Amino acid sequence: MTPRTWRIGLTGGIGCGKSTVADMLAARGAAVIDADAISRSLTAPGGRAMAAIAQTFGPQMVDAQGAMDRQAMRNMVFQNPQAKQQLEAIIHPLVSQITAEQVQAAAQSGHRVLVFDVPLLVESGERWRKQVDRVIVVDCDADTQRKRVMARSGLAAEEIDRIMALQASRSQRLACADTVILNQGLSLAELETQVAQLATDFGL
Repeated sequence: MTPRTWRIGLTGGIGCGKSTVADMLAARGAAVIDADAISRSLTAPGGRAMAAIAQTFGPQMVDAQGAMDRQAMRNMVFQNPQAKQQLEAIIHPLVSQITAEQVQAAAQSGHRVLVFDVPLLVESGERWRKQVDRVIVVDCDADTQRKRVMARSGLAAEEIDRIMALQASRSQRLACADTVILNQGLSLAELETQVAQLATDFGL
C-alpha cells in the first residue's frame, strides 16, 4: 500500500520561530514550500508578476532594478484599499500556480510530507485551511516575539508592534491550530525534541 502524503500548514506570528521549525522538518525529509518566498520571487526583478504590476499600477511602481518598489506600493495600498485588492488579484493566482508546480516537483521526488510555510495562513481564511490536512502553529507570547525580532533585525519595538497588529492575534492563531508547538523558554535542542516527536506522526 502506498503511504499517504501529508499536507501540513505551518504558521506563526513574527518571531515565533516558524522558519526554524520548517528547517527542522526539512532536515527530516519534508518538502517545505515557502509561500512568502514564492510571493517575494514574483515581485523581484524578472518576477512573473512584474509585467502585470507595471501595466496595472504604472512604471513608477517598478524600481531601477526591475523589482516592485515596495515602499511606493505600501504607500499606494495605504491610501487606496482598492489597490490592495488589485495587487492580490495579480499575486494570489501566481502564488497558487507556483505552489502547484513545487508540489508536483516534490511528489515526483518521492516526498510524502509537504509543509506549507505560510505566515498569513490564519489571515487568509479558508484559502489555505482547505488545502492542508493539519495546521501547526508555532507559538510564544508577545514579549518573546518582540525580543527575538529586535535581536534579529534591530527593528524598534514600535515597528514590531505595528507588524504584529497587522497579523492575526495569538488567540486567533491558536483557535485554528490542530497542533501547537510552544516555542518559549526552549533551547534549540528542546525545540528539536518537540519537532522530532511531532514528525513521527507524519512518518518522518
